[in-house]
Amino acid sequence: MTVRHDNLTVEWLGYATARLETSDGTVAYTDPGRYGVLEDYWGKDADLVVVTHNHHYSTDGIRSVAGDDATIVVYEGVDASEIDRDVDSVDELAAEFEVVRVGEEDRVTVGDATVWSVPAYNDPEGPNAQDGEVAHPPGLGVGYLLSLSGTTVFWQGDSDALDGFAELDVSLYLANIGNGGIVSDRHQAADLAEKLDPDLVVPIHYDTFEQLEADDDAFAADVASRSIPVALDRRSANQ
Repeated sequence: MTVRHDNLTVEWLGYATARLETSDGTVAYTDPGRYGVLEDYWGKDADLVVVTHNHHYSTDGIRSVAGDDATIVVYEGVDASEIDRDVDSVDELAAEFEVVRVGEEDRVTVGDATVWSVPAYNDPEGPNAQDGEVAHPPGLGVGYLLSLSGTTVFWQGDSDALDGFAELDVSLYLANIGNGGIVSDRHQAADLAEKLDPDLVVPIHYDTFEQLEADDDAFAADVASRSIPVALDRRSANQ
């Protein structure tokens, strides 16, 4: 289904891919592609695409959503030579689209949209560490805070529910609710939602594979019990 919030429509297309469209027609996508979620999908309507880290970098996915004049915001740590999949380099992508590389704490203006990058990772001493080892160490990726027609949207990428996120002014929280080990689980995401106090929470990036299995009904009930509105878009949850 399509979730409506403020002046946005929100669609979860599967895995880490969300499509956001403002009432004036600006279209943004988070981390498009991987695991077949955009197979046979050729929206080619994006004005803005944001990519958090290597694990979510898919040039096929980006090309399937990006309009001719799209701006692709890519974390500076994304490096195709370190990815064991068939992807093109960011330089090759830049031959087709406007590409902006960002660090961990940058701000970029793309048309009427504003993008802020924020550090996102598993804390080596946090809940998803095993003997100090984590799947997403500091420096591997970022999250993004987007301002779209005045509505702020937060996508944390592959990260713990870090305390610093609570300082953000968020209207729509795209919650990462895997079962722990590589990203925040539903309990940690619900705790963060309470701290963020957004106007709406929509979970994404779950049930794609075993490590991301999550009970979205339980998550929704937990968040709602904290007097925070929550909506589920299950159309592509199992793709």
